[in-house]
Amino acid sequence: MFNHFRKELDWGGRKLVLETGKIARQADGAVLATYGETVVLCTVVGVRTAKPGQDFFPLTVNYQEKTFAAGKIPGGFFKREGRPTETEVLTSRIIDRPIRPLFPHGFRNEVQVVATVLSHDLENDPDMVALVGCSAALTISGIPFFGPVGSARVAWIDGAYVLNPTSEQVKESKLELVVAGTAEGVLMVESEAQELSEEIMLGAVTFGHTGFQPVIQMIIELAELCAKEPWALAEVSDAHKALAARVDGIARAGLVEAYGEKLKQPRQEKVGAMKKLVSTTLAAEGIEGDTKGIFKELEADVVRNSVLDTGLRIDGRDTKTVRPIVAEVGILPRSHGSALFTRGETQALCVATLGTAQDEQLIDALEGEYRENFMLHYNFPPYSVGEAGRMGSPGRREIGHGKLAWRAIHPLLPGKDKFPYTMRVVSEITESNGSSSMATVCGTSLALMDAGVPLVRPVAGIAMGLIKEDRGYAVLSDILGDEDFLGDMDFKVAGTELGITALQMDIKITSITADIMKVALDQAKGGRMHILGEMALALTSGRDGVAATAPKITIINVPKEKIRDIIGTGGKVIREIVEQTGAKIDIDDDGTVKVAASDDAKAQAAIAWIRGIVAEPEIGVIYTGKVVKTADFGAFVNFLGSRDGLVHISELQQGRVNKTTDVVAQGDSVKVKVMGFDDRGKVKLSMRVVDQATGADITEQVGAKAGGGRDRGSDAAE
Repeated sequence: MFNHFRKELDWGGRKLVLETGKIARQADGAVLATYGETVVLCTVVGVRTAKPGQDFFPLTVNYQEKTFAAGKIPGGFFKREGRPTETEVLTSRIIDRPIRPLFPHGFRNEVQVVATVLSHDLENDPDMVALVGCSAALTISGIPFFGPVGSARVAWIDGAYVLNPTSEQVKESKLELVVAGTAEGVLMVESEAQELSEEIMLGAVTFGHTGFQPVIQMIIELAELCAKEPWALAEVSDAHKALAARVDGIARAGLVEAYGEKLKQPRQEKVGAMKKLVSTTLAAEGIEGDTKGIFKELEADVVRNSVLDTGLRIDGRDTKTVRPIVAEVGILPRSHGSALFTRGETQALCVATLGTAQDEQLIDALEGEYRENFMLHYNFPPYSVGEAGRMGSPGRREIGHGKLAWRAIHPLLPGKDKFPYTMRVVSEITESNGSSSMATVCGTSLALMDAGVPLVRPVAGIAMGLIKEDRGYAVLSDILGDEDFLGDMDFKVAGTELGITALQMDIKITSITADIMKVALDQAKGGRMHILGEMALALTSGRDGVAATAPKITIINVPKEKIRDIIGTGGKVIREIVEQTGAKIDIDDDGTVKVAASDDAKAQAAIAWIRGIVAEPEIGVIYTGKVVKTADFGAFVNFLGSRDGLVHISELQQGRVNKTTDVVAQGDSVKVKVMGFDDRGKVKLSMRVVDQATGADITEQVGAKAGGGRDRGSDAAE
């Protein structure tokens, strides 16, 4: 019934298995990829004919994690998977980025790639398994694809590279790097690092590229067994060539002039005028055809060759110069920290907000629940590029850019023991013309320092570009939007003066070499140092103390056995403390108590309350308490947190007392002295030896008045 094919490989100390022919047989390509006990089903379906007038490649990649893969039931009210999680979105992008450049130029047929996690062993991350499986599914599908692609994860542990580290090994590593590419070169890199050098980062990329070569060979061998017949590719017609030549004749001179304009908006207006000229001229000549792709290719040819010929770019810079930078902090009066970072025509308004442990983000992942105390949210409104567009929830691009900036900042954040705050930064891109994600890195670093966060060191980022032709190449520092659009590489590097903290690379051509990457990394280091110098004009380290509008967190430690007393039955006590004082309270299992309030008086009131609960009564010490119950034989007084003691009727006041209620009533505030403990450990209190007006100890006066005779109050005790 099944025409089953299987290949396996010992890879990184575990077995990688690729199977096809048994599951999802109606897809153009379907591969079940298994690594350890992590299993991902990868399917590919392509549409045989492109839609008329289609002017882009409609590739969609969907990575989805099923909770049954880890033996879990989805949390929340709806017990089924819903909208994609941040992890699913980011992994979809990781798969998309290396495979997209490997489809034929001009291919416009719809292709959908779906990767479904069926089993997760909580040791091997499904993302790399999914990418390998999708590469294999594309390779055997018959859809035009210049693969296969391989990928690997690389760690740096104790001065050595580790291929495909386990989840536990990643926790020990100073680097988590994902690299993907072909047999010839690298296509995609994504990483977070703890201030590692350019040499170590480049070595990691090379190590990963070498490490996944056996996987590429394995996919080729699988395809030799079962690949479907390749689709026929349409050849470029003579009519299309003639149309391209005519567009060139109409627009080339105008485009050369347009790209001589250094400002973005006037340049776009001139380019738009050329597009309109092409359409009107061809219409007048009775020539029909799709000119959008042709016009884009002409734009690229004009810009790319100009850079290679002159060494100068669209805005007049050479290949290494960074655009003018203005960094400002503290620009919003009520925010906890704020920064406006402007680099050329790119601008990010970053705002930091500090919260307590109650504000941490709870993440329900396949690996289990965990809490995150640093969040970075990136927004890209349409006005930032001078457009009117739909405003909605963040898309894949926004989530990806925010995560890249998060990775860049995360290694430099202080530990919870040094800075017990939850931190959220929102980056609003108010202008964009190239690398708003790197502007977010710079602005976030400044906003956090403005909020009083003790960053280990400031972090800056820069985006590098590439123009590569047969006659040579040029690496561009601090690329413009047009250079990203028309170039061959988007290479983003973030870090401190000591090393790299995040690196992301996407290639639009089939691959690049290690030599080009080395040039880009070295050039990026010079640009990063320059940007850090400009940022230092605004702020060089975290401010002393948090803003007046931010909550102040005080940490105290209590005995673990006292945690129950602070919380109370059903949380009654801690709720009362919060309601009465207005402070927020977080208690850890080790007895660490964090008290937060914007008003110091509220925090101190809560702290005093908690200290009262955990304190032990001392003999001879006078306390202020409240009568909580009266009885014939005396009154019970709550005098130390939740601690109650008995004031015997003979100790209510000097002289004889007939009834307890003649002296006190429930709810009265009284001053009591601890006289000792009974056989059961209950506290014995006295009011009569304390001046109720002043709280002074009058034991000696009471003794003098008694004069050695019998105390009249003792009659009531007998």
